[in-house]
Parts: sequence; C-alpha cells; structure tokens
Amino acid sequence: MAMYKILIVDDEKDIVELLRFNLEKNGYETLTAEDGQTALDIITKEKPDLVLLDWMLPKINGLDVCKQIKNNPSTQQIIVFMVTAKGEEFDKVLALELGADDYICKPFSIRELLARIKAHLRRTGLTGNKIPERQIEKDGKDILYFEGLSININNHDVLLDNNELHLTKIEFDLLLTMARQPKRVFTREQLLYQVWGQDFYGDDRVVDVHIRRLRSKLEQFTDKEYVQTVRGVGYRFNGLLKPSIH
Repeated sequence: MAMYKILIVDDEKDIVELLRFNLEKNGYETLTAEDGQTALDIITKEKPDLVLLDWMLPKINGLDVCKQIKNNPSTQQIIVFMVTAKGEEFDKVLALELGADDYICKPFSIRELLARIKAHLRRTGLTGNKIPERQIEKDGKDILYFEGLSININNHDVLLDNNELHLTKIEFDLLLTMARQPKRVFTREQLLYQVWGQDFYGDDRVVDVHIRRLRSKLEQFTDKEYVQTVRGVGYRFNGLLKPSIH
C-alpha cells in the first residue's frame, strides 16, 4: 500500500500520465483532476498528502485552488506544489504568498521533482518533523508559556489571548524554532535548515513568505510584535519564557 497520496491537477494529459507513471513507480498513490473544481472536490473527500497543481486550469485556476486549500483549516496542512510554465519571478513570489510550498517550472526534471517531493514529505509527512522531539528531550517541557501566548509542542496547539491560531506545519515549526530561544536572531539560512531541512531545494525567500503569513495570524489577536525582523540579518522571537504551569 502506498505510503503517501498525491493529487495531480493538470489539463494536459501527457503531463498527467508522465507524473502518474513516475510517482506510482516510486511507491506513491495517485489521484488526478483536469480542472480546479474537480481538484477541490477530491481534496475535500480524499485529503491527499501533496498536490501537484498547474496554474492555468479550467473552471478555477491553480492560484485560487491553492488559496482555498491554505485558507481552510481542514486542508491547510496539505503540501502544494505549483507546477507551471509561468516562470517569472513575480509569478513565483505570488504563488508563495498565497501559500504554495514549492514552485516547479515546466519543463521540469522528473528526478528533481521527485527529490523535492521526498524532501517535503519527509519534513512534514506522517513521520513528522524531528525538531519538536529534540526540544522535548532538551528541556522536558510539553508547553512553552509566554505573556498571552502558549505553544503546545505535542499537539501543535497555539493559543494567543485564549484564541486558537490555525497554523500550518511550517508556520508552527517556524514559531516553535524561534520561541525556544527568545531574542536569538536566526538567519534565513538557519531557519531553512531547522524547519525545511538540509535537503531543501527552493529559494530562501520562502522564509519571508511564511514569516509574513505567521505574523498576519498573530496580528489577528494582538498588537504585540512577537516575531521581529532584524534588518539585514533575519528574524527573532520577542517574548519572555515563563516557568511551566502545573
């Protein structure tokens, strides 16, 4: 039985068959859709682990599909790859801003695509990220407490002034990585290594995109700037760690 389920969304049959053949050859279960609306229906029903999503699709375009996936708490953990012929820098940044986890330009290398898929699934898939486990072992705390903010390492719950934040896996890991060492400045490269892993293939600007998304969720409930930018260096968490509450 396949370990991971991947949805291929593209209206070019040759591309779909190429992707399906290579994914199934490497042990993945595949689903397919030729338009954005069908893709959303399948995502709601099947909850795939990863979606390979073309930009130019009938009915609903790929960007709007990506946005709906990432804005829905029940599907926002699904990994989304934009796989498209639109290769301009503006297009790539726009897709990342809307929540895409990676961006692959057509024509693409199957070997590189499979490597990226493997890296993302290893980091955010069923086996989980190793960072929270190391942190639990290090300090013996299941929950980190700050003024107005608590981070539950075990179940990934984040409460801000008693409001639950619906964070993606990447957003949670970014917050947790920085919150474990308040006031320490992390460079983009350090955050990439800690959160995305050493085999990440993408652009380091993805850090900026996910930091902005994390901030926007924090800012829904507070004016406090928990995540600060250190110009020319990177980011740090601004908070005072409190003793565990028993």
